[in-house]
Amino acid sequence: MPTNDKLSFELFPPKTEQGFEKLKTVVTALNQLHPAYFSVTYGAGGSTQEKTFATVDWLREQSIETAPHLSCVGADKQEIKLILERYHKQGIRRIVALRGDLPSGAGLGGLSELNYANELVSFIRDAYADAFHIEVAAYPEFHPQAPSANIDLDNFQRKVEAGANGAITQYFYSPDAYSRFIDDCDKRGIGIPIVPGIMPIGNYHSLARFSEACGAEIPRWIKKRLEEFGDDTSSLQAFGIEVVSRLCETLLERGAPGLHFYTMNQSAINLAICRNLGFDTQN
Repeated sequence: MPTNDKLSFELFPPKTEQGFEKLKTVVTALNQLHPAYFSVTYGAGGSTQEKTFATVDWLREQSIETAPHLSCVGADKQEIKLILERYHKQGIRRIVALRGDLPSGAGLGGLSELNYANELVSFIRDAYADAFHIEVAAYPEFHPQAPSANIDLDNFQRKVEAGANGAITQYFYSPDAYSRFIDDCDKRGIGIPIVPGIMPIGNYHSLARFSEACGAEIPRWIKKRLEEFGDDTSSLQAFGIEVVSRLCETLLERGAPGLHFYTMNQSAINLAICRNLGFDTQN
């Protein structure tokens, strides 16, 4: 069955055996859409690192194309090299290279041998040349810690110049934010594919809390509608599926190279959106 290069899905490592069994069911359902790959988030310092490895191992056992996340804050070069060796031996060809979350109260720089995503990209390239396809993060509404939009674009350009092959954006709900970001990148000569990150809407309070933390804006008209649904989860999710489906349609019409879904380890909402877009499990 041919791969759908316009689709990819993000997973997070489950904390419990029950969660892991549920994840297997979710992956089985989503894999019917034949996505290009599943990415797996990463916890440095051993917190969820072993669970990341377990998730990656299971995906590879199913012959599923896998793109583990790898962050550099809090890790030394030898540790990162060992992880890369592990993934390379597993036949993994994609890495999502990230700086990672800073410890509470910590400032930028001086935390580890590699402190920024562009340094991690350079390290991977030096160690493995072109063995890995490297994805990096992009922020159409700009990173919450960036002093200015221009500085944030400078930081993104450094990652590209270090050797990134592509980028996945933070999620957003304004297609104009993405279009403007692409225009700004074009002006700088940044030509790598920049895939929109898509966050389905399943729970308003969780979405609002997460959006506040990561700097993703929920447009007022969406926020007010979501607040009105209250505990009516069914109506909220139906509205969310409609809104996100239209967002995806607009992005694809404007030339987005694909869609990367932040699944939150759920299948039903993601499948509903993909089917609205014409991505049929039978194709």
